[in-house]
Amino acid sequence: MSEMTSVKKSIICAVCIALCYVIPLFFHGIQNAGSIFCPMHIPVFMCGLICGWSYGLLCGIAGPVISSALTGMPPIAYLPNMVTELVIYGLVAGLMMKLVHTKNTYLDLYISLVVAIVLGRIAAGIVRALIFTQGTYSMAMWVSGYVITSWPGTLIQFIFIPSIIMALMKGRLIPERYPKLQIEGRN
Repeated sequence: MSEMTSVKKSIICAVCIALCYVIPLFFHGIQNAGSIFCPMHIPVFMCGLICGWSYGLLCGIAGPVISSALTGMPPIAYLPNMVTELVIYGLVAGLMMKLVHTKNTYLDLYISLVVAIVLGRIAAGIVRALIFTQGTYSMAMWVSGYVITSWPGTLIQFIFIPSIIMALMKGRLIPERYPKLQIEGRN
């Protein structure tokens, strides 16, 4: 995906940051819907996977901070571990897409997503344990909050993110990861 200009990547990043504000608005009226469906995670993953690690990192910082400033969600108390989680998602997803080349775009996307999800949730749990719940945070609390409660959101991410990225590639809105070899004399 190195064919995209920095201007196009910047525009996609800006759209993803805006989506970090817009998508969660649909979930704010439902109690705990954000922690169950993880709506802000999707645009951050997409930004990292499409634009690369630096844009994913920026989206992971700006998305939750802007949303918190405009809507109060996530609440300021949750902002540090949320920003940590989303920064790791955008950063690692972008790095993995740069490093992983299986010749299968779906497989590259899934590998990148899994590694980013695991590292992001571990990092967020560490921040939460060290800063906010010193001595009271346990592995059971981490599993409950970052694995059990959020499994619907994780499932949504695994279903929709690769499909959306593949649709964007097929629609030629972003470059194909593995362009088909052009046979000489054919377009």
